[in-house]
Order: sequence, then C-alpha cells, then structure tokens
Amino acid sequence: MLGDISKAESIYLACGYTDMRKSIDGLAAMVQQNFHLDPFSNSLFLFCGRKCSRLKALYWEGDGFVILYKRLESGSFQWPRNQDEIQKISQQEFRWLLEGLSINQPKAVRKINIKQAI
Repeated sequence: MLGDISKAESIYLACGYTDMRKSIDGLAAMVQQNFHLDPFSNSLFLFCGRKCSRLKALYWEGDGFVILYKRLESGSFQWPRNQDEIQKISQQEFRWLLEGLSINQPKAVRKINIKQAI
C-alpha cells in the first residue's frame, strides 16, 4: 500500500533544521552521509524545516521511496533542534509529535531496562 508507514520497524527524527526543498534523493543522501544510516532499511525518517508547521517523512517500501508531507493549518510541531543529530523515537513519541506534543513527556511512564536496573 502506498505510504503504509505503520510497517516501519524504526522511526528516526532528524533534529535541527532541514531544507524542505530537498527531494527524495536529497533526503536519502542526508540519511546516508550525515547520519550514517541506511535509507533502504525498514525505517521511517522524519525531517522538519524552520517553519515547524511542516514535516517530511521518507520511507522505503521495497520497490521505491515514499515521501509524505504534512502541513499543519494551525500550531506547530515540537521539534528538537540539536543540529546534525538523529534521534530514534518510539511509536508513542511519533504519535505525540503528530499531535503537537513534545516527544519528551515529563509525566510519561518510561520502560525500564532490567539489565541496567540490577
């Protein structure tokens, strides 16, 4: 199905500002060169420009890339601005982001890594 991003195993958020004029090739090159990740993996890559009301998503479907573009009519995305970083986020954090919330919810219950807790 065209643009079925629910099958993505990982979601990566490109922190900082991205030139929203970039096309599929430009975003895929950015994933490879800047973040040293494989754009052909089963991952969703998210990008946001200076206007925090727009984002692009890049996803490889196995036979080609899908690029999705979302523009909010009011409000803005709470986008982390640590330049030149990529951040792996969970499905829940992705939902928060699309709802206009910060991905760092202070009252959210976080999963505990049992090996580190012992």
